[in-house]
Amino acid sequence: MAKYTIEHDKPNCIGCGACAAVAPDFWSMADDGKSTIKGAKKTKNNGETIDIEEKDFAINKEAAESCPVNVIHIIDIKSKKKLI
Repeated sequence: MAKYTIEHDKPNCIGCGACAAVAPDFWSMADDGKSTIKGAKKTKNNGETIDIEEKDFAINKEAAESCPVNVIHIIDIKSKKKLI
């Protein structure tokens, strides 16, 4: 059961590839030179979102922390609290 939501502010991504290097099961580099979440839904502002389970939190937290421009956010679904 999904416990967290990853939000990716793709328009502000600089395409460094750190997230894809850290968590290749979830992140890849898109044709536009920016990273993308595999299987994500597009948001109104051209960003991306996907819900993940507890077991996938640690690797995606590491990906978010590796981002030099802080465009990856993880939100606790239940509390709506932004953890990263």
